Amino acid sequence: MQTADRAARVLELLRLRYPTRETHLVAQNAWELLVATVLAAQCTDVRVNQVTPGLFSRWPGPAELARATQEELEEVIHSTGFYRNKATNLLGAARRVTEVHGGEVPRTMAELVQLPGVARKTANVVLWGAYGINEGIAVDTHVKRIAFRMGFTESVDPVQIERDLMDIFPRDAWGDVNHMLVWFGRHVCDARAPRCGECEMIEVCPRHGVGQKDGAAPRKTAGRAPVKAVGKAAGKAGTAGTAKAAPSNSASRSSATSPAKPRNGGKP
Repeated sequence: MQTADRAARVLELLRLRYPTRETHLVAQNAWELLVATVLAAQCTDVRVNQVTPGLFSRWPGPAELARATQEELEEVIHSTGFYRNKATNLLGAARRVTEVHGGEVPRTMAELVQLPGVARKTANVVLWGAYGINEGIAVDTHVKRIAFRMGFTESVDPVQIERDLMDIFPRDAWGDVNHMLVWFGRHVCDARAPRCGECEMIEVCPRHGVGQKDGAAPRKTAGRAPVKAVGKAAGKAGTAGTAKAAPSNSASRSSATSPAKPRNGGKP
């Protein structure tokens, strides 16, 4: 089966498995989604959703957070892990959004990746989740693993993996592809014990790397140079990508998103 045909079938099956595709992070606007995505690095969405109400009550927006001290913010986000680096990044992002962007989270990849703690993964999550802009596909550890197992990439570089996925999935599906693959990685295609026997993808999945020692890297792409990320290096500590030093956004626990879901259940 050709890669494009396999991708089309995988997308069809993912949509059948996940007919409702909404963010698991609770956010009312782009700033809250950015903060939540940064906090979600190496942390569960459930824990982040327990922390953010208090955080946003105390510091509703970037201007308020920019006036907080490192120690104050660390105390509030301590339970999300890597709290020192997350606090440093969030304070830096709050100041830049306030001073450079007039308090509004930017709507372009080039501007987003200039924010401290924001690389392509987090930027993709924010652009799609808050603004409905499909600029790319956020690549976290789940997406990276599944893309290789399904034969969609041979690269180990998150930016190149993103480009490979963008080549085979329709642009209007990019945001959904991210969070469906994240959920599929959590529910079925586990890193150590994939449930291949109960997986509907078995008919099309070549199962590359299944049975290898956990953590073994896939083959590097031959004869194809990785594309460069826009702005600062894609490995910058964050989300995504979904933010850790914090480990890079590309290695963080992804927080798959469709347009940001307000706490009251409505949309921004």
